[in-house]
Amino acid sequence: MRLILIAASLSLSAGVAAAQGSPTQGAPHAVMVSPDQVTWGPAPSSLPAGAKVAVLEGDPGQSVPFTMRITLPDGYRIPPHSHPAVERVTVIEGTFRLGMGDKFDESALNSMPAGSYVSMQPGTRHFVQAKGKTIVQINGVGPWKLTYVNPADEPGKAKQ
Repeated sequence: MRLILIAASLSLSAGVAAAQGSPTQGAPHAVMVSPDQVTWGPAPSSLPAGAKVAVLEGDPGQSVPFTMRITLPDGYRIPPHSHPAVERVTVIEGTFRLGMGDKFDESALNSMPAGSYVSMQPGTRHFVQAKGKTIVQINGVGPWKLTYVNPADEPGKAKQ
């Protein structure tokens, strides 16, 4: 019996090693980005003007895991909205002020300083305001989209 367990263990170990591949062959096995390597570009048109985005891994527009950072200037606001997939946010710099609900309510904002983390389930209606220059990192599985509670809040839509 002991011999069977040892053989099964060795077989499982070999299978895991084969699945991980060799770090010296094939596609890269790590993504390493230092702060000076982050390349900021324009934010998607679904965000109000003023934000910048850096995609660190994956493609937020595709159905794949992704990691991106968003930098927001002081006072930047995102009206109430939701996302169709789980959104995981880590605050890197500044204060990410986050409130839940269908209407922007400054008294309902929770201050999330650098180092804070939040995970929101699909459909969670929330709104945002930055206090100071704020950088957040978002992890999820795309496609990453915003659906505004009030369609008139969508950037580019005429205000009525």
